[in-house]
Amino acid sequence: MTINQRPPTLDPVAVDHWQRIAPLVSPWLHEEVASRMLDRLQWIKLQPRAWAHWGAVRGGMQTHAKLASLYQNSECFVVETHVDRAKAAIESIVKPWWNPKQWRAAPTHFELPPPASVDMLWANMALHESADPQALLAEWHRALKVDGFVMFSCLGPDTARELREVYAQLGWPPAGHELTDMHDWGDMLMQTGFADPVMDMERITLTYATPTRLLRELAELGRNFHPARFQALRGRGWKAQLEQALARYLRNKGGQLSLTFEIVYGHALKAPPKIRVGALSSVSFADMRSILEGPPPKA
Repeated sequence: MTINQRPPTLDPVAVDHWQRIAPLVSPWLHEEVASRMLDRLQWIKLQPRAWAHWGAVRGGMQTHAKLASLYQNSECFVVETHVDRAKAAIESIVKPWWNPKQWRAAPTHFELPPPASVDMLWANMALHESADPQALLAEWHRALKVDGFVMFSCLGPDTARELREVYAQLGWPPAGHELTDMHDWGDMLMQTGFADPVMDMERITLTYATPTRLLRELAELGRNFHPARFQALRGRGWKAQLEQALARYLRNKGGQLSLTFEIVYGHALKAPPKIRVGALSSVSFADMRSILEGPPPKA
C-alpha cells in the first residue's frame, strides 16, 4: 500500500507556528503516555550505549529523567528543532558543575545525533504533529545503528471524537486534522526501512468538571491544523456557543463531560541495509561499517 508522504489535512504553516508558541512544558497526558511507554522497555533487553530523545520538552521531561537514570552510563542526544525548546531542555537537564551527579553522568548533547550513532530513539507524542511524517521517520532511521530500535507514541483517529461530532452537528469546519491509523504507521515504518514493526493502541478517557476546563486542556495539547479550519480568531460568543454545545451533547450521552484519546504505540528495528549489485552500486560509509561489523555476539 502506498502512503502519501504529507498528510493532506494538515497545514504545515499552522504546525510550524504551533511548534514556536507551544508551552515549554510537558502536558499531563504526554507524561502519562510516556510513563506507559517506559513500562514497555522491560521487554527490551538491549542496553543502548547511546540513545536519543526526540522532542523531550513536550514529550515528557519527567520521563526523560527516568530514562537518563535507567541509562546513566549511556551517551544521550536531546533533539529539539526550535531554539526556545532547546534552551528549555538545557535548563531542565544540565546540572550545575558542582553537582556530583554531573561528574558521574554520561555526556548529553543537545543536537541531532550523527548518522548510525544511537541504539535507541525515543519519541513521545510527536509524530502526529509532523507535517512530513515519512521524512521524520527517515531522520529517525538515519540516526539509528543497525539493529537499533525506535519507540514512539502518537494520537490515533478516535482522538477527540466527541468534539469532532459537536463541530459536525453545528455545521462548523473540522475540529482537527485527520489522524493516522496504527496500521498505516506500520506500513510507513516498513517503507522507511524499519523491520518487525509492532503496533498497538489504547483509548484513554478523560473527564472534566466544566467545558472551560476541557477546552483549556485541549489548548495545552495542541491546535487545529486542518486547512479548512476557521480562518480567523473566534470571539467570546462563539466560545460560549461551543461550551453550551459541549455540555448539551455530553449530557445527552450520559452526563459525563469526557473526551476520548486514542494512543498509538510503535516499536521497530533498523534492519541491515540491502545492497543491490548492478552496473553501478553505492553504499554509504555508515551502512558499510554496519554490514562489516555485523550484530554484536550473543552472550
